[in-house]
Amino acid sequence: MKKLIECVPNFSEGNDMSIIKQITDEIEAVEGVKLLDVDPGKATNRTVVTIVGTPNEVIEAAFRAVKKASQIIDMSKHKGEHPRMGATDVCPFVPVANITMEETVDYARKLAKRIGEELEIPVYCYENAAFTEKRRNLATCRSGEYEGLAGKLVKPEWKPDFGPARFNAQTGATAVGARDFLVAYNVNLNTTSTRRANAIAFDIRERGRVKREGNTISGKIVKDEKGNKVNIPGTLKSVKGIGWFIEEYGIAQISLNLTNITITPVHVAFEEASKKAAERGIRVTGSELVGLIPLQAMLDAGKYFLKKQQRSVGVSEDELIKIAVKSLGLDDLKPFNPKEKIIEYMITDDSSAKLIDMNLTAFANETASESPAPGGGSIAAYAGVMGISLGTMVANLSSHKRGWDKRWEEFSDWAEKGQAIKNELLHLVDEDTNAFNKIMDAYGFPKGNDAEKATRKQAIEDASKYAMEVPFRVMQKSVDSMEVMKAMAETGNPNSVTDAGVGALCARTAVRGAFMNVRINAAGVDDKEFVNDILLRGNDLEKQAAEMEKQIVAIVDEKID
Repeated sequence: MKKLIECVPNFSEGNDMSIIKQITDEIEAVEGVKLLDVDPGKATNRTVVTIVGTPNEVIEAAFRAVKKASQIIDMSKHKGEHPRMGATDVCPFVPVANITMEETVDYARKLAKRIGEELEIPVYCYENAAFTEKRRNLATCRSGEYEGLAGKLVKPEWKPDFGPARFNAQTGATAVGARDFLVAYNVNLNTTSTRRANAIAFDIRERGRVKREGNTISGKIVKDEKGNKVNIPGTLKSVKGIGWFIEEYGIAQISLNLTNITITPVHVAFEEASKKAAERGIRVTGSELVGLIPLQAMLDAGKYFLKKQQRSVGVSEDELIKIAVKSLGLDDLKPFNPKEKIIEYMITDDSSAKLIDMNLTAFANETASESPAPGGGSIAAYAGVMGISLGTMVANLSSHKRGWDKRWEEFSDWAEKGQAIKNELLHLVDEDTNAFNKIMDAYGFPKGNDAEKATRKQAIEDASKYAMEVPFRVMQKSVDSMEVMKAMAETGNPNSVTDAGVGALCARTAVRGAFMNVRINAAGVDDKEFVNDILLRGNDLEKQAAEMEKQIVAIVDEKID
């Protein structure tokens, strides 16, 4: 699964869009990166750009953008309402999918180092990328802004993390950081009262509300011994919020910024807002996402609401998203299109046709055509898909069988495991064809001089290894899937026991068929240690599959005879 990272550079130009276009052109020239949003502000004279993609490609795109900004934005002439200290003022990175904050920090610092060394721009690392606690706060790093930067750089305590401690009048300085994903999220209320919406926001936001004597609205504000206002904390961490009235919709909303959705996910914020609204006699009618959201946040919400209903969470990605949308009321004010609101869907390359996106007839026709791919490897993987899909179906049917209500979670766990295996095998259907194409491409390399011959030989070796690894992975996942089929044959809905049996037969076919592809592709690999290791493990997997098939079929036969 791809690692995805978001970058949100802020450039100190918001009026001349020809300048911004030159910067965004640099971003769009990098493959593997998608430009999601360009948001200029005239009063702030600042443009916020949002890009997302695979980490190294995002780093490259961000560097090119910073470089171009340093060439065409002159900070000595910049005026704007927003605090700033450089042509590229800030450049935060955000983990989106399959990547940790620690990894994101490494990528942020990698860019910061490159900006400092190659462009000779002073760089401060902030938030999670900061090297010292003092520099975690962006406002602290940017203190004095551009006008105070020359004096700041000569102070030892403000030596940049990367780049020269030297004032560059044109570029200023840049802050590079790593932070959690921020979700802008509005909760809809059946009231027009901003005051009541604010009260609910104060109930749940982390900062809470100002404490007053007697805890009454008219009470005197309580202060501590230093004269600072004392706050009563709200119920949710990493949440900011206010109430407001939206004339367009004629309702009040609670406007929330979820600054760390691993601490307070969207569904938790929705549930707490609903609870606090109800305590004040107000009903939540739905909610609204402003901007984008990671796929995992939607899947987590779907699973949360299914579990509340004591329903199996081992359903498809599409079904989980549908449950999340309906449960959160994300279509309350206007239609919610997942392809326009979920980050991973926004960056999907629709131009590349996939076998798994075909209908059954088209897939069969493509297989039956004169093209050598898709071939036996892809079909073996798809046999595995059909097998585990049957096993998962039995688990889902069992989870809501009448009289088995107390066992819903047991079968939900099996169904969830089945869905994970199904998703990987679906990926391998196309990946086997990709592996075949890699071999064809490698044989097409030039073979003139010695260097070209060596390159061609290595490309064939690497491609052939990969063509062994893909079907071997099919074998592993298909054997894993047989555990689901066995459990469903033994303990699942007895009316569906033959479905578990057919699933096992499909899985065994997937294992045997995939192993044939492992063995035939071994001929192109010179690394005999690699070949022998995979063949040895493949033999073990084939034996396991044969034994599992025997056991499952015996269980099925006993129950239907």
